[in-house]
Amino acid sequence: MAYREFEDATLSRRSLLRGGAFLGAGVALAGLPMGRAAFAATAAPWANVSGLIGGYVDSGRLPEMVAALGWGQQAPQIIAKGTLGAGQSAPAGIDSLYRIYSMTKPVTGMAAMQLISESKLGLDQPLAEILPAFADMKVQRTYDGPIDDLVPADRPITIRHLLTHTAGLGYTIIQKGPIKEAFEDAGLIAGQVSRTPIPGLDRGKPVASLAAFADGLAKMPLVYQPGTKWSYSVALDLLGRVIEVASGMPFDEYLAKAIFEPCGMSSTWFQVPNSEVGRLTTNYGVLGGVLVPIDPGSASIYSDKPPFPTGGAGLVSSPRDYDRFLRMLLGYGVIDGKRVMSELAVRVGTSNLLPEAVNTAGTFADKAGFGAGGRVGLGDQAGTYGWGGAAGTVALVNMKLGLRASLFTQYMPSEAYPVHADFPKAVLADLKAMQGE
Repeated sequence: MAYREFEDATLSRRSLLRGGAFLGAGVALAGLPMGRAAFAATAAPWANVSGLIGGYVDSGRLPEMVAALGWGQQAPQIIAKGTLGAGQSAPAGIDSLYRIYSMTKPVTGMAAMQLISESKLGLDQPLAEILPAFADMKVQRTYDGPIDDLVPADRPITIRHLLTHTAGLGYTIIQKGPIKEAFEDAGLIAGQVSRTPIPGLDRGKPVASLAAFADGLAKMPLVYQPGTKWSYSVALDLLGRVIEVASGMPFDEYLAKAIFEPCGMSSTWFQVPNSEVGRLTTNYGVLGGVLVPIDPGSASIYSDKPPFPTGGAGLVSSPRDYDRFLRMLLGYGVIDGKRVMSELAVRVGTSNLLPEAVNTAGTFADKAGFGAGGRVGLGDQAGTYGWGGAAGTVALVNMKLGLRASLFTQYMPSEAYPVHADFPKAVLADLKAMQGE
């Protein structure tokens, strides 16, 4: 496809990279008037989930789709169809590799919760105590307005604010006007899509380290006063630098040592090793109903070393690995008899951590709460925690039912198909069928 067609299509920077607004139906899982014991916990049919996957793959809308569903600490059921890429022969399955984009955020959030439980961070600790450059932040007087018309921040940014997207930080995929341009000019770019330049997605050259990323952010104005609004942002990417300083380890090494290794997640990386590239799916742009490969698995940008590890969107993982992460959460920090996180850290991280003044209505987290990097249900819908990725991935746990559910595929923009909404609805329909409704 010609570059001009990319420019004319709706494959915009904003729509291509954003992810996460998927739990509108998923939170309803927490409100089911039944307990986990009401379900057959083995060999569940999951007919609606199977139908969803078959519908997308058989119609040719997507070349593959894999779901992992499980109860408590039991092994997952895998529903998989299709191949790693259109026209390929290798089947997609539990060990295929996917760009999980914003599903990285809950992993980063839980890593921060580990450090909070170890008293190396405080939930309401000012960010400036860890990164002094954030001591005297300024805020745009007008959202996305001039970047030289500023007022002092009313309060310090805290770790809670970073975890919940309430710090007032901007995002190149969200902001418009001068603030977006300033971010791009300074290389404050989180997330990557392709080795091939794609018009509309050329956001400049990223800085070369998390330290430089954090230092650059500290020089930028905030788009909102801290603690007043939910605004999708680079907060979880910045949290990676906080984790580095608090732990005394590079962020990617900390995740490997503190999360991936004890969870048994052997296929989760910021850079896919050359030996594992054969498992990597192809990511597609959906343009006018046509699939255009924008990041082929065999020549993916994710086999290159990234400029820096992005805690908001940088990981590649497999359905098996991410299911193990969810399993650890359902075990309140324990998996296979090994404690990875404290029970309190998991309970707090999967609860609503939003500042009292913040209302999520009209945002990606519409009418829900927000925990450590993921959306949470409120009231009678409490118990659900999770988030989605910009390339069609979705994952959630329901702590009340002891259910974990995740879906993996690769296409952009995420709203080209309603996968983020359809998957939780299919899970809910299957749960009701199991209950005999």
